[in-house]
Amino acid sequence: MFATYLIGLREGLEATLVVSILVAFLVKSQRRDRLPQVWAGVGLAVALSVVFGSLIQYTSTSLLRTSESREFFEAVTSVAAVVFVTWMIFWMRRAARSIAGELRGKLTEALAVGSLAVAGMAFLAVVREGLETALIFYAAAESVAGGTGAGSLLALIGGIVTAVVIGFGLYRSALKINLSRFFTWTGALLILVAAGILKYGVHDFQEAGVLPGLNNQAFDISATLDPNAWYGALLAGMFNITAAPTVLELIAWVAYAVPVLVLFLRKPAAAPAKPAASAPAPSPAATTTTTVTSPAEATVAPVEPARPAATPTEAEPAAPVDETAPAERPQPAAAAPSPRA
Repeated sequence: MFATYLIGLREGLEATLVVSILVAFLVKSQRRDRLPQVWAGVGLAVALSVVFGSLIQYTSTSLLRTSESREFFEAVTSVAAVVFVTWMIFWMRRAARSIAGELRGKLTEALAVGSLAVAGMAFLAVVREGLETALIFYAAAESVAGGTGAGSLLALIGGIVTAVVIGFGLYRSALKINLSRFFTWTGALLILVAAGILKYGVHDFQEAGVLPGLNNQAFDISATLDPNAWYGALLAGMFNITAAPTVLELIAWVAYAVPVLVLFLRKPAAAPAKPAASAPAPSPAATTTTTVTSPAEATVAPVEPARPAATPTEAEPAAPVDETAPAERPQPAAAAPSPRA
């Protein structure tokens, strides 16, 4: 049940953060009159997600008559859930810093269109998380003993409720949490959960007769990893680690978990620092430009044409220019009254 709780927590917190960004933007923009449309869109997205999950469950239990067809359906949904989990965790890591700005921009455009556009924007922002949750929950619950029973459903709801409480605390500034670290740890755990779902999907393909090797076990460590003990049940329930997997199940679990974990936990390479450009020497009767680089942006400012250098008797010497400092522009020498004027 921990796997379904983790799914509800992770997906629920993503959806809660999206809703809190939209609500906070409307409140700060003095557009509270549009909050009902946002909540309407969110409610419609939740309702559609529940219907989608119920449809998956109904298809598996009522529409499919033979055990082979049910095993094949569960295998396909397992593979689809793994694809969605993998895409979701990498997308969140890449878009975490820009998602707030993108949502505010889309909501600004929706406000200019009308109330239906606001509701539609909120619906689209939340429905993806809901559909993913329904699909991943079904696959994760079916991969452990008990299936999509009351225990798994309560664990999912518990994770969603926890996510809502955390999101509300963040919105009210009553709770401080390192979201980057949170999504990193939960993402790593979800990769292991997805590896277990993929292992279960391979087993279903074998039972449906699509893949061979159902009776070809890789090893049997039942004497060491007792499936009836608490630790055996914990590993099987969280990551679908069993004592006697088939060869293809083991290959699928390792082939997915190891490279995806390495790619996810690897820190992105820092962009190489650009060499500091030295200030060009002024040339008579020519116009040059100097680029001033700051951590946020770069601006280009024109420099006036250089004047003929004055003799020491005609003007005070100009302050020396440090050509190694990219953040300062060379200033032209102060002109003194010419004795010829």
